[in-house]
Amino acid sequence: MLLNKTQKALVGVAIAQTPQDFSIIRDPDYAAVLCQMQMSSGALAWLVSLGSACLPKVRVILRPDRVQSALVQVCDMSRMPVCSERDAFIVHAQQLSGAFMHVMKAPYLRLRFDIISHIACSRFHIDAMMARLICTYRGTGTQYGLANAAGDPETVHMVPTGAAIVLRGKRWPPKAKVDLVHRSPPFKAQVKPDWFWFLIQP
Repeated sequence: MLLNKTQKALVGVAIAQTPQDFSIIRDPDYAAVLCQMQMSSGALAWLVSLGSACLPKVRVILRPDRVQSALVQVCDMSRMPVCSERDAFIVHAQQLSGAFMHVMKAPYLRLRFDIISHIACSRFHIDAMMARLICTYRGTGTQYGLANAAGDPETVHMVPTGAAIVLRGKRWPPKAKVDLVHRSPPFKAQVKPDWFWFLIQP
């Protein structure tokens, strides 16, 4: 269920209770949808406790019906410990993938798990693609805001760790009514352990 339009994190950003509400991104009033559904604090703490070698780092192109088996496989390959927290992580990533696939109606999805130990995208920008989902499972979440004349936001908002945001790109027709830009947070704001990201795009 989508919350009332007045309950937004920012003008042009819709707040959703579940990934099934990602479809609101089709509304040109919105440049992004921020999902309130997060992994449990216990599962997030477990991810923080893992060494980076136990976290999946992979880029794959999959049919939607192969996502679940692929998530299990990449966790096995990284030797992520088998436990209830791992199960919760896989279920969360699968729910995000399924909801994003439904919105994009894409025959294939590009899934990427990455471990970041340095600044990735320091400049505020809009992606040169239709749309992208970003979820930071470990570390500081993506920063976003409304671009001013210089292209940078005067007020910066941050996606909570464990929450997902879907962002319109430059190739989404029609163009959103607001210029919402985003970036990776400055590395000086990040403390160890390394970031752990999940990204999806068509």
